[in-house]
Amino acid sequence: MVRTVVVGLDGSSESRAAAEWAAREAKLRGLPLKIVHVWEPVPEPMAQAPLLGAETRQHWSERVPREAAEGIRLRHPGIEVTTEQLTGGSADTLVKAAADAELLVLGSRGLSGFGGFMVGSVGLSVVAHAERPVVLVRAGEQAADEHEPDPAGIPSAATPYRPVVLGLDAASPDDSVIEFAFAEAARRETGLRAIHGWNLPPYYVYGLSADAQLHDEIARQQAAALAEALRPWRQKYPNVDVTEETPSGSPGVRLVDGSREASLVVVGRRIRRSPFGAHIGPVTHAVLHHATAPVAVVAHK
Repeated sequence: MVRTVVVGLDGSSESRAAAEWAAREAKLRGLPLKIVHVWEPVPEPMAQAPLLGAETRQHWSERVPREAAEGIRLRHPGIEVTTEQLTGGSADTLVKAAADAELLVLGSRGLSGFGGFMVGSVGLSVVAHAERPVVLVRAGEQAADEHEPDPAGIPSAATPYRPVVLGLDAASPDDSVIEFAFAEAARRETGLRAIHGWNLPPYYVYGLSADAQLHDEIARQQAAALAEALRPWRQKYPNVDVTEETPSGSPGVRLVDGSREASLVVVGRRIRRSPFGAHIGPVTHAVLHHATAPVAVVAHK
């Protein structure tokens, strides 16, 4: 089966931004793009109401994805674009649509007055249950946002990409998350900024006053763990310039800070089969809600 980049489209500004990002990603990967529109059935009495009549349903189920596909073909020549109309609950249907995809791309509204996302229940549910990588893109995201400014400081999509930021737990690194980040950096011909934030265990805190070198020793251990986790991937991707950072403090805060100068932020999510709970984790949750760059969530065992 041919892998595709799949994007969920509902006609909103955030889903249109996601579709543009997905088209750029499909071009980087040399893959087709599939635009998926999910129609959630409504009760029959509502379906017969004037505002939800046959003409409106046909508009949303056929016209929106068709026009989006036509626009993407014009703006991104050479990309194979298809559309698919599905019926069912949005989250479950998108998770199923992503099962055979290279990755799934969704839009998320920007927070007014802030730089981050407002991730709705559908987006959170998809991220929590999809086993393929899911990328969230803010409304208003532009290609130039992922690139360095030009020499005059003007945003431009013709300049080199900003680095890819990888959030990694050096104590339990997962190869699929690391490889995804390195591959994305290689496709963009940019660097990789690996960030492993850490906090002192509670039982160490009181010892700091008695041993001023304790913090530095733990910091060296954290740096060594990150270097060891990345070592084989540096060898596999020798052309990717890697920066390793092991700051103390909240990992989520560090990654959100790093997102301001990133083309993409990559984080992981452990797969849990239980149907209950969000299954995202506090760091990934913080990044999803506050990062200013597109965020890729890579599920792993």
